[in-house]
Amino acid sequence: MLAELGITVVSGCGSPATRVAAERAIGAGGLVLSIVPPGEMPPADWPATVVVPCGMGDARNLLMALAGDACIVIGGRAGTKSEVHLAWLHKRPLLPLVGCGGWSDELPANPPDDRASSPILPWSSVDELQVQLRALGLVKGSAA
Repeated sequence: MLAELGITVVSGCGSPATRVAAERAIGAGGLVLSIVPPGEMPPADWPATVVVPCGMGDARNLLMALAGDACIVIGGRAGTKSEVHLAWLHKRPLLPLVGCGGWSDELPANPPDDRASSPILPWSSVDELQVQLRALGLVKGSAA
């Protein structure tokens, strides 16, 4: 759906869900930018348009947060939380998946801090995510 809307997927190659998102985006003719630690290059069959090996350690999370216009949050372990907090500080909208468990469920009621740096727009279905992305003006070209 992201590719069909003209949205580039930014990925860190960290989870099976990330791989599925990348596969579907590539399959739909979309673009996938993967920013990875240099010692953890993805397997040769990893679906990506561009792979950027980054020698910045945990600072890679800042690149992930700033590479997109918004941050879609699903579940969330420490790296995801770091990216979310950096996206928040840099005024990127946060779009947490809710109703499926994990940390993203808690994000709408528990923002990173009290600054209200960016909107938190929860979604629980692909249709709801699409509505949120359109409301943010992130849908490109004829998909609008």
